[in-house]
Amino acid sequence: FTVPEGSNMFDIAALLEGMDSVRPKDFLGAAADPELVRDLDPHAPSLEGYLFPSTYRVTHQTTGAQLCRTMTGEFRKQWMALGGGRQGRSTHDIVTLASLVEKETAIPLERPLVAAVFSNRLRMNIPLQCDPTTIYAAVLENRYRGTLYKSDLASANPYNTYARPGLPPGPIANPGTVSLAAALHPAATDYLYFVAKPDGSGSHQFSATLSEHDKAVLEYRKAAR
Repeated sequence: FTVPEGSNMFDIAALLEGMDSVRPKDFLGAAADPELVRDLDPHAPSLEGYLFPSTYRVTHQTTGAQLCRTMTGEFRKQWMALGGGRQGRSTHDIVTLASLVEKETAIPLERPLVAAVFSNRLRMNIPLQCDPTTIYAAVLENRYRGTLYKSDLASANPYNTYARPGLPPGPIANPGTVSLAAALHPAATDYLYFVAKPDGSGSHQFSATLSEHDKAVLEYRKAAR
């Protein structure tokens, strides 16, 4: 049973559909209880962020609780290997940041830059305006249909980082080691913005000023037409 990086717990439940093993409803019930990571993250609203993406062996007898225990156990192993337990920083904040990074770019080399953008914005009290958090808010309220609307951006849901300052209440997905490392060690840069490049590569144009960013956005929109 393989869980891709960036999957949220609802994605994982969907992957379990049709398998003659863990029942999706049982998995979601177990994943909703943060007790397994309470020592790591006293503020975790669920196991989201700590269900480490990897390949796991499951059987007909595997329960949702057992799968969650195995996945959070793998998170602990990877987290300690990265030195996460020795940082003296909030595990909750680092893993939450890593989940945003994971969802914003699929390019490993960009992840420290994305982490830097969000870290800089947090330090300067600038709203993160991270689309994946707004999508997650809609998913939690069972109203996401594949497109973001203006009403989503104005939602009062605490996961909507357009309307709410700071990090969301918890992770929005389960990050892999590269994104966790990026959140632990953001790039040293003054970037505050990024937007997809118009070349279809999936890479991003990073900017330190709003004027630079507006120019990059205009180029993207021209290409999109």
